[in-house]
Amino acid sequence: MLALAVGLGRGGISTPPAIAHDVEINAHTGLAISGFDPISYFVDHKALMGKPDWELSLNGTIWQFRNPGNQAAFAAHPQVYMPRFGGYDPVAIARGASVPGHPLIWAIVRQRLYLFYDEAARRTFLTDPGRVILVAERKWPAVARSIGH
Repeated sequence: MLALAVGLGRGGISTPPAIAHDVEINAHTGLAISGFDPISYFVDHKALMGKPDWELSLNGTIWQFRNPGNQAAFAAHPQVYMPRFGGYDPVAIARGASVPGHPLIWAIVRQRLYLFYDEAARRTFLTDPGRVILVAERKWPAVARSIGH
């Protein structure tokens, strides 16, 4: 069975990203996924901001969490909770381009978090997520090299 959760929202996150390792970093805040708690997508089924009191640095990337339990869950299994493709839009990656995803436009498919540039990309992804993921996985190494990963 395909596990699916989706979210859509708008916020004041428009700062262009910087790149650190495999994750898109907000150039203004220096935080992964603009300070949103990656665990909240899975547990709360919505994008919620983390708190400066609960930060974790992983490979030079700073993540924020809502509470110590979320921080501990991420520390134990970061590859499970961080967005796939470093937070870049999988639809764009499948087309061979690197387009940062927006933390408020998201979906969880097969227990993995995906971020999208806009609602149209999210809809495209949801029409056939398996196909988009397969193509994006093939193209990701070249796309990642083009953005410095």
